[in-house]
Amino acid sequence: MSDPNSTRGETDIRRSALSRWDDEGGAIFSVPAAAADEIPEISNTEMVHLRVRVIALENLLIAVLAEGSDKQIAVAREMAEYIAPRSGSTQHPLTIKAGNHMAGMIERALHFRTVEAPSPSR
Repeated sequence: MSDPNSTRGETDIRRSALSRWDDEGGAIFSVPAAAADEIPEISNTEMVHLRVRVIALENLLIAVLAEGSDKQIAVAREMAEYIAPRSGSTQHPLTIKAGNHMAGMIERALHFRTVEAPSPSR
């Protein structure tokens, strides 16, 4: 995941952001003031492409979960319930929404899950 062309500061920023993805901190990417000038604004076109990619990834994940094992579904449910702020932190609306969204995706996957008919006994 490391880029040999990255500066030390960029690597530290990435590590800091990634270390917070277990709660809402990953969604709020704080950058030191000096580095903020180096990050270009996202254009409307780029934002549209990101939305399309997120929709595609969500649907792909739903398809994968639909064919996944019961254990994989259970782990996904556990992960959706696990999303919570660190101890001592207050619950963040984006954290709650992310957990609910994950649970909804799991339910959608179950809707598409194929049920195999039992094989006839001989």
